[in-house]
Amino acid sequence: MTQARTTPSVEEQAINPLREGLRLERTAPPCAMVIFGGGGDLAKRKLMPALYQLALNRLLPAEFTVLGFARSPLSDEEFRRTMRAAVGEFSRTQPLREPVWDSFSQGLFYLSGNLDDPQAYQRIAARLDELDRTRGTCGNRLFYLATPPSAFPVIVQRLGEAGLTQGPQPQSWVRIVIEKPFGRDLKTAIELNHTVRSVFQERQVYRIDHYLGKETVQNLLAFRFSNGLWEPVWNRQYIDHVQITVAESVGIENRASYYEEAGALRDMVQSHMFQLLALVAMEPPVSFEADTVRDEKVKVLRAIRPIPEDRFHDFTVRGQYGAGWIGGREAPAYRDEPGVARDSPRETYAALKLFIDNWRWADTPFYLRHGKRLPKRVTEVAIQFKRAPHLLFAESGGEQLEPNLLLVRIQPDEGISLRFAAKVPGPTMHLRSVHMDFLYGSAFLVDAPDAYERLLLDCMLGDATLFTRNDEAEQAWAYVTRLLEGWERATPDFPNYEAGAWGPEEADRFLERDGRRWRVP
Repeated sequence: MTQARTTPSVEEQAINPLREGLRLERTAPPCAMVIFGGGGDLAKRKLMPALYQLALNRLLPAEFTVLGFARSPLSDEEFRRTMRAAVGEFSRTQPLREPVWDSFSQGLFYLSGNLDDPQAYQRIAARLDELDRTRGTCGNRLFYLATPPSAFPVIVQRLGEAGLTQGPQPQSWVRIVIEKPFGRDLKTAIELNHTVRSVFQERQVYRIDHYLGKETVQNLLAFRFSNGLWEPVWNRQYIDHVQITVAESVGIENRASYYEEAGALRDMVQSHMFQLLALVAMEPPVSFEADTVRDEKVKVLRAIRPIPEDRFHDFTVRGQYGAGWIGGREAPAYRDEPGVARDSPRETYAALKLFIDNWRWADTPFYLRHGKRLPKRVTEVAIQFKRAPHLLFAESGGEQLEPNLLLVRIQPDEGISLRFAAKVPGPTMHLRSVHMDFLYGSAFLVDAPDAYERLLLDCMLGDATLFTRNDEAEQAWAYVTRLLEGWERATPDFPNYEAGAWGPEEADRFLERDGRRWRVP
């Protein structure tokens, strides 16, 4: 008897070409993208340049349409002129290709209103219906929340009240993109997820973390799971420890109101760095599909060993920068930045030692560090292997050799480097550490796409692999919230490192107690 086939859902149809791990480059379907906060910094610096680049690469259909929504009263033409200036300044492809922009800009429209006004959402609905008729967007809608996080709940609720969570046609789709942060602790993350899930289905929700759109971050998956060389040694038997560094030379850049609420742990560690940790430590998924990949990431977060309340000092370090010098320029202390309280206890540096209690990683430390006003901007994952069990060449410099190191550089100079021992040319057996380097720029001779290009296209294609699921966000917050609560029980002695230094001295002692040291990028 022949088994009946059920008709796949719209989401399944969108993902179907990605089966068996194949990610096919294809044009997005017709759709209308509503950008809440359409006149803001994110839209100008990231979203519109990324959309223009997709159009330039012929990955957007002619019907693609943007409806910007914000409080400022603008006409469609004024909105187009504003976005043209933004793309002209921030696009990675210069100069602007006028024929491409002229065609792309015909699909840019604008609507003004207040985010909490129910009538504004009725106007959005009417405008979208009109664009379906005039632009052929087929009832497909992508709502992008490029607003402060405090506005997320009200936007979601108003969309639900206006009946905008479902498309006007049975085959049309509706999705919503939410920028990080997804809450500011476990309680608010759960509340936000509850609000979103009360209006949208989880498969419609795309929680975006732009780090996962970076080429080198994605290459962690390709590097690990498409090469037979690494999997046999990717475990506690061969790896001594892992260091994940996200260093920034800049300060808070006029974001005092945000940073005074967030701090380094909330701003970077809970999101970007935990994502990197999960990609390094996860088990191989059964396929390269959204839920199978995210299932493995959640398992990693659940396996992170809790820190005992009386041992926070052994597993965490926090810091705040004082005045100093970076690149020959004087840098003010954090507490002297505009808008920062003179006695602010907010950390601008955080270092953690984590253990993942599972079969692969038992007792292998993962060291994470992030800080503002450090000597240079760099993001990297350093995987240090254990030393050879027996030194045959101790008299030839073998004892001074550094252990093998696999370095994944995420920014700048994206690439992968392997450090190993080699004989120095000459009549004697003298060893030295050397590096084997792979650089994206020189290997492929093309510019790496901006993270938002990849992620926006994935949203339109219905591929959620590189987006954060609700349980993933909550699990990361569950761990970080415990750290925040532990820190609140003690008054920090700030500032404790100079701008231009690699963090507090305690961070160095932090690793020295384990017989290790931080890698100098």
